[in-house]
Amino acid sequence: MKYTQLGRTGLKVSRLVLGTMNFGPQTDEADSHVIMDTALGAGINFFDTANVYGWGENKGRTEEIIGSWFAKGGDRRDKVVLATKVYANMAADGDAWPNHDRLSALNIRRAVDASLKRLQTDHIDLYQFHHIDRRTPVEEIWQAIDTLIAQGKILYAGSSNFPGWKIAQTNEIAQKRGSYGLVSEQCLYNLAERRAEMEVIPAAQEYGLGVIPWSPLHGGLLGGVIKKENEGRRRASGRSADALTNTEVRAQVQAYEDLLDKHGLEPGEAALAWLLTRPGITGPIVGPRTADQLASALRAVELELSDEVLSGLNEIFPGPGPSPEAFAW
Repeated sequence: MKYTQLGRTGLKVSRLVLGTMNFGPQTDEADSHVIMDTALGAGINFFDTANVYGWGENKGRTEEIIGSWFAKGGDRRDKVVLATKVYANMAADGDAWPNHDRLSALNIRRAVDASLKRLQTDHIDLYQFHHIDRRTPVEEIWQAIDTLIAQGKILYAGSSNFPGWKIAQTNEIAQKRGSYGLVSEQCLYNLAERRAEMEVIPAAQEYGLGVIPWSPLHGGLLGGVIKKENEGRRRASGRSADALTNTEVRAQVQAYEDLLDKHGLEPGEAALAWLLTRPGITGPIVGPRTADQLASALRAVELELSDEVLSGLNEIFPGPGPSPEAFAW
């Protein structure tokens, strides 16, 4: 495994991040434990989750599965850089209650303690804001975070799904307060969705945030979906199925798969390897449902894409260009 610093911090993290969103809803506890053991054995030390994962009536279930894995011992917790998130309403569906969501100081305090209990740990390494909160002053958020850092309950704070201007605003206010500020941004970014290159990634680089892309295969669209469909191995579903109904998108994905087939490359591995070449990227989040899917992701770390392949990928999936040139002269 290869490692890098998380943004401007001294924290060393693996270039692949283990995403755990499938733990509970799609992967049972026993298989989730096997995947985490396999990931740790392969050198992946950066695990990402969220308090809401498990969804519906099972919110928090994913954190519980991770917590039961930590409880097995063997230095599991000590070896892992643990990241979770706060924002979503954690009350039971249909029983929403004031102050059980968003980023008020009250909810942050409540959410941290609940996550620590589910995760069976005494601290969270990276505590991430899952979405911007348009109602809570940034000063209030930093007051809550600084208190948690002083208490030893969290070490760093990060953002997720923040626009570039909000990254700038949040860290400017942190600087005025003497707070350390955001150290990471988790955003949607992949070959098929490159709008983050306009302002989010430049803002993150300017303020020293590591960028952690989620959905690196764009809901399976970049994982060889057409080839699998033609071979009868797996039919497209969800986001990828919807996207393929667009003839232009289908032609684009077909060109992508043809290019990689020509060079003997697996689409999913190539899509991950491409992200690892991008400026400012700490590492993409991979969310395997099985150990085999994890093994495929691990191969991407060692994969070096030729200039010809990189050029071809850029022609098929051109980026938007920097801001403001992307939308102005």
